[in-house]
Amino acid sequence: MPPGGETVVGKSFRFVSLLLASLSLLTATPGTADEIRSPSLTALRVDWRAALDQFRTEINSRPLIAGDFIFVPRRSVSRYDPRATPALVQLNAVSSQFFTGIARSSVPVLLPFDAVAYLEAQRNGAPGTPLALSRYQADFNPVDMFDAGPAGYSATFSLEPGAGEGMPSRTFAKPVEVQITGSALVYDIADPASGKGEPVKPLATIFPDLRKFIREGYVRYAFTRFGVAYVVSIPCLDSIAKPRRLACKEAYPVAERFLKALRVAGGQRMRPLMDVASYVTERPVPRSTDFSYRPSGDIIPNTGYRKQGGHPDAMAYAQIRFPLEKAPAFVHSQSYAKRDKDDGPTAYPWRDNFCESRSFEVWQCGGGYGHQGEDIRAANCPSSDDSHEPCDPKQRGVVAVRDAVVIRAPKDQAVTLEVNSRTERIRFRYMHMNPQALNADGVLNGRIVSEGEKIGVISNFLDHPAGTSMHLHFDIQVFTRDGWIWVSPYVTLVSAYERLIRARGREIGPEIAGTPQPVAHAAPEDVVKPDLREGTSSEEN
Repeated sequence: MPPGGETVVGKSFRFVSLLLASLSLLTATPGTADEIRSPSLTALRVDWRAALDQFRTEINSRPLIAGDFIFVPRRSVSRYDPRATPALVQLNAVSSQFFTGIARSSVPVLLPFDAVAYLEAQRNGAPGTPLALSRYQADFNPVDMFDAGPAGYSATFSLEPGAGEGMPSRTFAKPVEVQITGSALVYDIADPASGKGEPVKPLATIFPDLRKFIREGYVRYAFTRFGVAYVVSIPCLDSIAKPRRLACKEAYPVAERFLKALRVAGGQRMRPLMDVASYVTERPVPRSTDFSYRPSGDIIPNTGYRKQGGHPDAMAYAQIRFPLEKAPAFVHSQSYAKRDKDDGPTAYPWRDNFCESRSFEVWQCGGGYGHQGEDIRAANCPSSDDSHEPCDPKQRGVVAVRDAVVIRAPKDQAVTLEVNSRTERIRFRYMHMNPQALNADGVLNGRIVSEGEKIGVISNFLDHPAGTSMHLHFDIQVFTRDGWIWVSPYVTLVSAYERLIRARGREIGPEIAGTPQPVAHAAPEDVVKPDLREGTSSEEN
């Protein structure tokens, strides 16, 4: 198989499939204006034979350790049985000491961890002597976050200032955070910026298709190996270096050090994933007497970047539980609503604020800048005295929208929930809850939460208490070949709210000019809909 991981036949099949899907869209009966669709995803085929060959090559330099690994497959078991690849079972046993659950990854796990060097040092060292893990991770600290599941894995590492022999000095005075995700699922979204980037000549021999580009606040390095999409990314700003601000130019050598150190660290062959087709989502039949919402993309006039409009997107990217514990709740701008006499912060209809003007890069929004998510406000406490239910505006519950794993370090202002299943590779981010309260409640890296579980309360934290208004910022990222990309959560929230109140809302307001997103893998009407609930797995106003 070529370095890109896809054969000529495979590419031809993919082209024909997409062509047929496009033709089916052209001949399909148009839907209604308020139709809500699910996303489509492409499942990649993992070449485990190539992964085993790479692992064998990596360990051959240490023959004493290499002899301990068994590469002869067990013929009496299914190829999806772990015993069919004993070398991977042995490797997972070593790596799982530091990367919990690594065998749950359905793709080869590439990490800056030299398991064979670690084993050799362990064998040569005195019994019971602890080994400094960073020595076998190219001087990167022990992993901050690691999650593996049916779609792949994600991990976050850091490099301390001054660490790493031969690294250039930098102005940024904090550890540099490096993220890596490998996935066998990628979302099919209309993305004119996708696939761009420049080659990295010093790494071209190791990663022939490596692309480097700056996007949505990260410098990213995307490549394909074993048929899998991998992206290494570092949060940075494309600006001058400052002690509290990492410039992307300072991040380049850190990322390249990370990439050079990548080794096969584990993972396990599983049954191949299937493409997920888009379909029209079901909605409650009863009509709500009060819930109404303006169309997706209909932001308050002149509030977009350089007064540009919003981004119409009729996609519900996941079937979620609404993130506030109770209704009523209101999606409205917290920055511009007071300027609009017809749109109060706690009243229907809802109004999209995904593309409101901010300094954050958002590829979907006009000019490439937007809000990244939606602001949600709980209802005011009732003013009447006849309500027997206690109402504390500072205790409005925020809940997990799905069964998921938490991504959050103790100093983070945001809580991210990641879903990693056979049909989804998606993240949900919550902002403005109080970090100290989140720490006290154990809302930290690796915690597993259940859908509907209370994870905090609406607050007004932004760098400090009372830094913003009392509201929740909620956004969504999906994994693509360019890495994690922000998409509009507005229709996803509309759909979730309808399920919460068990009634269908009413879309009001003018039609929004714009071309709908093309939908790949359009499902025929008799298609079996995938179970999107399967599996569990910085900076805005």
